[in-house]
Amino acid sequence: MTTLKTLADHLAAEQTADVAVKDVVAAIAKACIQISNVVASGAISGSLGAAGQVNVQDEEQKKLDIITNDILRDALKACPAVAGLASEELEEIETTGRAGGFLVTFDPLDGSSNIDVNVSVGTIFSILPAPEGREATEADFLLSGRQQVAAGYVVYGPQTMLVLTLSKGVFGFTMSAEGDWLLTHETVSINADTAEFAINMSNQRHWAEPVRRYIDDCLQGKDGPRGKNFNMRWVASMVADVHRILMRGGIFLYPWDAREPDKPGKLRLLYEANPMALIVERAGGKATDGKTAILDLQPTRLHQRVPVVLGSANEVDLVSA
Repeated sequence: MTTLKTLADHLAAEQTADVAVKDVVAAIAKACIQISNVVASGAISGSLGAAGQVNVQDEEQKKLDIITNDILRDALKACPAVAGLASEELEEIETTGRAGGFLVTFDPLDGSSNIDVNVSVGTIFSILPAPEGREATEADFLLSGRQQVAAGYVVYGPQTMLVLTLSKGVFGFTMSAEGDWLLTHETVSINADTAEFAINMSNQRHWAEPVRRYIDDCLQGKDGPRGKNFNMRWVASMVADVHRILMRGGIFLYPWDAREPDKPGKLRLLYEANPMALIVERAGGKATDGKTAILDLQPTRLHQRVPVVLGSANEVDLVSA
């Protein structure tokens, strides 16, 4: 039986990444093992259900949103290489009093609306350079996605998997029964073409014309302009939907819609769109807001939202045309 490389082995062999970045990744990965166990025991431990409060996004928090956020906060604050953190669940940044090192943004439990029905959820994270010689401010977090030094996510599903990109490439690690991260996917890549899309069809009447036209063409199948049949998949957990695309191709769309015309999109640039865009691009796919590459967007606010179209490159180009 082949002995699988551990995450620690992989990080040690990575020559182009800063040693301190590896320490941050290791701290996040360890925290996510704890989160995986908490999520798995939700019904037994009484941690399912609403927390009875809303977050800065004006969204109802689940108990597990708060628990998982605290786990990551504690782990990152204890890591000497972390100068500050920002979470989807927190209104403001938090600093550690350290100068230099790295900043971390994260969504502690993406898709938490699904947690009570036992559907896959996940954690998303992004690592950014921190300023030297002074404590970080909110402005230091507002970096374009191109400046990320690492990004990843963990999906808590039938298997718990960590998908990670450091200086190049995308790698997948599966958590063993003993709580070790083992390298099971050495070269994660996305085919340029696909016959599968992920979107919430219930909002079709609210979409802008380019998205409506693209989906209409897909739905016509082999008798329409695309000349082939498409399948639709939609989990309503970004981690789960994007993970499927990383594993077998496809396109994920969470576009602007007319229900809230003043809001540019639903997903958060710093906590969701940027880290996923870096992973998707490193795997050979594309990620845009429908016009501009996600990684080229300049953040202006900590909780800024954007439309997201990502996945198989040729399909993303069709939506953006």
